[in-house]
Amino acid sequence: MAEDFSHFNEEGRAKMVDVGEKPESVRRAVAAGRVLVNRKTFALIQSGGMKKGDVLTVAQVAGVMGAKQTPALIPMCHPILIHGVDLSLSLCPERLSVEIRAEVRCDGRTGVEMEALTAVSIAALTVYDMCKAVQKDMVISDIRLLSKSGGVHGSFERGEEP
Repeated sequence: MAEDFSHFNEEGRAKMVDVGEKPESVRRAVAAGRVLVNRKTFALIQSGGMKKGDVLTVAQVAGVMGAKQTPALIPMCHPILIHGVDLSLSLCPERLSVEIRAEVRCDGRTGVEMEALTAVSIAALTVYDMCKAVQKDMVISDIRLLSKSGGVHGSFERGEEP
């Protein structure tokens, strides 16, 4: 059974996969998510009126930091040399949401999907943290991989957007 699952050793215990023999390739991953807020919270974010400061800027920096800390947070992730993290946050008045999108790039032997997803997750949690004094029932939702390229498993593109 162990040989059927790359993340288990001969005793059936979890292990970090050895990627040393894999060829390096250009890797790219894009992830997205959102934080749903009420009208009051949306207006405070939009106007810069939150007591903790500029929500979108702080969350953007936090998301970049999160991408860099992924192997410290996710047990089986390899430390990788990230070339870049492009994280953007925007306000959607129709949804009353903060829309988050992260693109992560590297040349390596393992993908950057988890780094992109972590960047989005940490940015969303930071939005929540900065706004929780005003609203407790915010919803973090739709965190998902939009696309990835590079590596032996090839490319992935998500179809429809929620």
